[in-house]
Amino acid sequence: MSRLRMDKWLWAARFFKTRALAAHACELGRVESNGIAAKAAREVRVGDIVKVAHEGGGTEVEVLGLSAIRGPAAVAQTLYQETAASFDKRRALAEERKAGLHFEAGREGKPTKRDRRELDRLRGRESPFG
Repeated sequence: MSRLRMDKWLWAARFFKTRALAAHACELGRVESNGIAAKAAREVRVGDIVKVAHEGGGTEVEVLGLSAIRGPAAVAQTLYQETAASFDKRRALAEERKAGLHFEAGREGKPTKRDRRELDRLRGRESPFG
């Protein structure tokens, strides 16, 4: 096999859970092959550079193998290799998220009357009772 449909390869390489989701991502323009927006029926070949955009940023991979069947994750990872630039970018984004602001998540349930009054004060709302 020297070529395969884009949606089928993305599904087999476990970028998407179903072929329908892979095809939908192609329709939305979230998948590029060699710098060109890829449709679901576009053929993928060994050596192609595929970019997949998702909510966590994006991934750029080089196609190392083709498979029409979805196998275990260990087998799927042999179908591609992430580029060094993509790996560095993904790691930098992860570090940014870790270093970002952490909000207090210790309180369970509804806020108390005191908490609500503090929130109102922070939001610039005046209490009608002073």
